[in-house]
Amino acid sequence: NSLHCTAQIHDPTETTFIDPMSDNQQNSDQLQRFIFDNSDIRGEIISLEQSYQQIIQNRNYPPVIANLLGEMLAAIGLMSATLKFDGVITLQARGDGPLSMIMVDCTRHHALRGLAQFDEGSDYPDSASLRGLIGSGHLAVTIDPVNGERYQGIVPLEHDSLAQCLEDYFQRSEQLPTRFWLNCNEHRCAGLLLQALPRQIEKDPAENQQIWEHVSQLADTLTQEEQLSLDQNTLLFRLFHQDELRLLGEKSLHFQCSCSRDRTLNTLITLGEEELLSIIEEQGQIAIECHFCLHAYTFSDEEIRNLFSEPPPVLH
Repeated sequence: NSLHCTAQIHDPTETTFIDPMSDNQQNSDQLQRFIFDNSDIRGEIISLEQSYQQIIQNRNYPPVIANLLGEMLAAIGLMSATLKFDGVITLQARGDGPLSMIMVDCTRHHALRGLAQFDEGSDYPDSASLRGLIGSGHLAVTIDPVNGERYQGIVPLEHDSLAQCLEDYFQRSEQLPTRFWLNCNEHRCAGLLLQALPRQIEKDPAENQQIWEHVSQLADTLTQEEQLSLDQNTLLFRLFHQDELRLLGEKSLHFQCSCSRDRTLNTLITLGEEELLSIIEEQGQIAIECHFCLHAYTFSDEEIRNLFSEPPPVLH
């Protein structure tokens, strides 16, 4: 007989059950939000497969860098769930190490991108830590709304794992205890987030802290193998079957690049007509490759001359 973990969905009049024996789907490219009914804690769980593979394909990333990029994609997917407006949230790490830059972003519409810049002449052991790859550097979170002011928070890289650095960021920027569990292999990446909410259900601070520590300790038992092989319902059941969880709905994520021919033309304008025509004279055309999706855009002499004789292109 299988045990059940009660999980109410959006409609409070309906109740469903998390049954680990009923479904073995791995929830590929899915984000699931949930809350604990009897405590001031919210959570999210994410699994990425196809989107992750599209981002790393044809890149020749060393495995340790591809895995870190996967962890960052899982993290930014989790963080994007809090976006309440149209815009983009970006997570980026820079430093003086052989991995000079690694960044990911996610839109309000759950479109993911990511890339890494690294010294191809360096060695990258599978056991290398985040700080071992990045060196002395920082982690930045940027929120860029379509309408409104851009926000950026920066913390120094003082820990060996991405999860620890993100927990440090949330502690400094939001003062809300937040935990991340992130894992990745060559096939898929996955993440779990828990965050303590302002006290409403449990008014006693000591009791509230005890509940937070209890739930965090349960999540600490999660293994890499479990996180990367089991479906989300099974994971939530294994971790929290003694607690009442309410599922808040699933979101699908996908890879999508925002590059376009018009955006590329608009960028070329900054170089000036004389510089662009000299490149064409030397090379026969201008070829620009998108760093994210590797799509190549080529422009002829006529297109460049028209670019400076017509109004700037409208971005799409």
